[in-house]
Amino acid sequence: MSADPGRIAAAHLLLDQLGVTLDDLNRPGTTPQDQTWNGPTLAEYLPRVIAAAGPGANRTYGSYWQKMATTWGERRLDQITASDIEAMRHDAAATARSRRNSRHGRHAGEHVIAAARALYTRAIADDLIPPGTSPAHRVAKPRRLPSTRRALTAHELDHINTTARTSGNDVILDALLLRLHTETACRRGGALALRLGGLNTEHCLIQLREKGSTIRWQPISPALATSLADHATSRGAHLPTDPLLRYRDGRPLTSRRYDHLWKRLGQQLPWVATQGISTHWLRHTTLTWVERHYGYGIARAYAGHTHSTGPATTTYIKADLQAIATALAAMTGQPHPLAHHEPSGESACGDRKRR
Repeated sequence: MSADPGRIAAAHLLLDQLGVTLDDLNRPGTTPQDQTWNGPTLAEYLPRVIAAAGPGANRTYGSYWQKMATTWGERRLDQITASDIEAMRHDAAATARSRRNSRHGRHAGEHVIAAARALYTRAIADDLIPPGTSPAHRVAKPRRLPSTRRALTAHELDHINTTARTSGNDVILDALLLRLHTETACRRGGALALRLGGLNTEHCLIQLREKGSTIRWQPISPALATSLADHATSRGAHLPTDPLLRYRDGRPLTSRRYDHLWKRLGQQLPWVATQGISTHWLRHTTLTWVERHYGYGIARAYAGHTHSTGPATTTYIKADLQAIATALAAMTGQPHPLAHHEPSGESACGDRKRR
């Protein structure tokens, strides 16, 4: 059967447009993509990804990016396959360090995929690979399991506070940390980012800097405002930019203090270790109380979620600082200068209003 001259001519025209010769097609182990790719290897490109990523992304994905550089560093970005990423996900899950709140390596596996997606998203934005060719986006993320965190009962919270105040090498600091997180529902990163200039003792406010580079003023009780000011002064914070929370020797606090605190609480209270209770459970506790007593809108603002996406109704239920202060005053049993009215009766924090 003779070849169609018209089809042969069309094929030659297509090859000319692609810049491919018949010799290229006949050369073993070589593809047109091999002939035209001029992009970097993963090891060459990764420093650009790290430089463009924010501190949070580098903190979360940095170790996984380094593992990718070690494993695939000499490969071009187009030579890494979805199967490669899937295999690394399984390996990360199998070798993940066991922690109190671990989920059998599930989070480590998620982070591998997220780190790879972040890398390839940047590569697409830099025009290094065509849109739709990212191998990372062809690997499905495992479905996230429901959180085991919940609001602590008043009895549990009282046991945690009592144990923190009667054990350890810095009970003043530990009690202050628990009070801070219980009153504000702030995240651990928000507490570590506190600065002396972000403490307003006159209006009983602290400036929280949390995930997503959000900045907001959060009401605190007069007692906590005084305690924070005394703590900062006695431990060497003098400039507005100085970290607020500090060790006894004056060094700024690090996340290790939280790790040691909950490890000690778990040794003293076995149910704390068994359930994997952590600082974030205090956030659940406070926000649950605020939602039950003051509604979803104020709880959302209390959590710092006022600018996040959600149902359309959230556009109309934004709470102001005064509403948050009112909820705080009722929860702590202490008057607040910005609250709409003074609370009465017993508080959720175990205090009773002074009369």
